[in-house]
Amino acid sequence: MSVQTERTDTEADTAAASGVPKNPGVRKTETPPSGPGPAGGRRGAPAPYLLLLPALLATVVLLGWPLVKNGMLSFQNLNPRQLILHLTEWNGVANYTEVLGSSEFWKVVQRTVVFTAVNVVLIMVFGTLVGLLLARLGKRMRLLLMLGLVLAWAMPVIAATTVYQWLFAQRFGVVNWLLAKAGWESMADYNWFGTQFSTFSVITLLIVWQSIPFVAINLYAATTTIPKELYEAASIDGAGVWKSFTWVTFPFLRPFLWATTFLEVIWVFKAFPQIFAMNEGGPDRLTETLPIYAFVEGPGNQHFGMGAAISFLTILILLGLTAYYLRTVLKQEEDEL
Repeated sequence: MSVQTERTDTEADTAAASGVPKNPGVRKTETPPSGPGPAGGRRGAPAPYLLLLPALLATVVLLGWPLVKNGMLSFQNLNPRQLILHLTEWNGVANYTEVLGSSEFWKVVQRTVVFTAVNVVLIMVFGTLVGLLLARLGKRMRLLLMLGLVLAWAMPVIAATTVYQWLFAQRFGVVNWLLAKAGWESMADYNWFGTQFSTFSVITLLIVWQSIPFVAINLYAATTTIPKELYEAASIDGAGVWKSFTWVTFPFLRPFLWATTFLEVIWVFKAFPQIFAMNEGGPDRLTETLPIYAFVEGPGNQHFGMGAAISFLTILILLGLTAYYLRTVLKQEEDEL
């Protein structure tokens, strides 16, 4: 019996070594991989694009088509006469030539960039401080502060602007009354909307107040993802509050800060209702930014082609600033790696 078994095992080993199956009458059927292999990946490749299709269609319809129409309008001479007679008068790049050759346009561009930079810096600084404060408060105080931030964030823009107009009113404003009671009697009848600097100060205060909740709440959410073991290790190494922030907190929050700054630049640059509702770009059009300038020169003066050209240039300037910002961020990330 043992000899026969040994012989059978030897034949099996020989067959395996020579590549001949032990039972040539039976074929082994290979089943295709059911997991996420190459074949499965090809079958499911269109799925993500199909899921993105509704959003892409909505973007094309709601943003792409109006942008194309605005671009076409910027090459036309469209005034009330053309609208009434349903005329289409193409004037080439005449609108762009007139706008780019105007010194007023470049003053508005410079004013808009400075206004955006000041607001974004203040928003990010105070928003970051409030977000870090949320991370250190107790549960009840954190809930109370977050409730106040959400209420400020949820207030409609026009309603918030109207409240600020009441607060800074010349005769019956609360701010002037408080300043007069505090000892500054000369501020009892101060006109906050009489100069460029004071008007921009009120608008900046409004925009920063509206933007801090977004930065603070999202930054607090980002701090909750930082492992506590890192703070314990930094404390063992003798790191204080500042070093714990620079060694642990800031490296984790850096991607969030870059992304939030990018969003705030876009939001502040295109701010329209706060500035227009506050003082309509006054006094003497000294607080007009590019969106206000495009509206006044376009629908305001009924030069629709001119307004379209200014708005299109506004988009190009914003894209240029965005590209420069993203290039700086990517370069810093490559340097860190």
